[in-house]
Amino acid sequence: MICFYRKAQSSRMEEVLYISVAVSTVATWIATWKWIRKAPEVGLLGWDMHKPGRPKVPEMGGVPLVFGFVLGVLVYIGIETFYLNSYRYTPILAALCTVLMACIIGIMDDILGWKAGLKQWQKPLFMLFAAMPMMVINAGQTTMTLPLIGRIDWGILYPLVVVPTGIVVASNAFNMVAGYNGLEAGMGAIIFSALGYTALATGKTNAAALSIIMLSSLLVFLYFNRYPARVFPGDTMTYSVGALAACVAILGDMEKIAVALFIPYAIDFFMQARGRFGREAFAKLEDDGSLSQSGIYHLTHLAIALLRRVKGRVYEKDVVLFVWGVEALVAVLSVYAYL
Repeated sequence: MICFYRKAQSSRMEEVLYISVAVSTVATWIATWKWIRKAPEVGLLGWDMHKPGRPKVPEMGGVPLVFGFVLGVLVYIGIETFYLNSYRYTPILAALCTVLMACIIGIMDDILGWKAGLKQWQKPLFMLFAAMPMMVINAGQTTMTLPLIGRIDWGILYPLVVVPTGIVVASNAFNMVAGYNGLEAGMGAIIFSALGYTALATGKTNAAALSIIMLSSLLVFLYFNRYPARVFPGDTMTYSVGALAACVAILGDMEKIAVALFIPYAIDFFMQARGRFGREAFAKLEDDGSLSQSGIYHLTHLAIALLRRVKGRVYEKDVVLFVWGVEALVAVLSVYAYL
């Protein structure tokens, strides 16, 4: 009887997710397509630094992506509420608030401009406010098992310290490995594939729903953002996606796998520290369209250096595929170790 009930619950969730994913997919597609055509009319353009002539491309594409994601999640909540009489959506709404606040912060940074945007110390400060919805509902479990330490109960420190720290770090870290066509969207898709699969396997329905709906929006956006990009994500996407990754980890008690998934970002952080955070991730564009680097201050620089030793000329697509491969390997190993 219990097995039959669980199977029915699983089947019901799948049906709701199918509808929600379909809505987020269509909404993200239409919104991004419209955004690409309207953004140039109001000057929302950025330079594609790794193309000859540095053409201008519509930016702030995170806005239509977040729109599609939020709409898909609201459909998920609506079906759960009105047709299935389920009222377990408070954590999901809190996560939505965090994502929307992160998107607003990204809009502020993008509109002010690449060079004149928010200062480095201002970004984590603003993201503390974005973390408040998850803090006030006391999301997640206060107990966790740490390597070499064992089981620890954070108590009140979990919502007041661990939750905001996770959201601030994840949102800002996800913004670090960027600047190449399709890189951010692809990295996000890999991360949410791992989180979504783990959440489904462990029965964390809220975390699974958020992950899968975001994954669908990211894959649609990647279609427009892949090489050669027709739209840039901007901080509107990177802050939102990074913040959601932290929210999903908190709601699904998957903090350990989330930390593992952000290992490439930690490597990038230490590389940036070598250059005192003053070196840009962009590479030098050669006359033949290939890329080179004068130093290794980002993960993308490391990718260029390694690939040049193997194949000589390195192009933007090569760098993106290499970094995706690193993240995918980390994701597979993390999921295997976690489950």
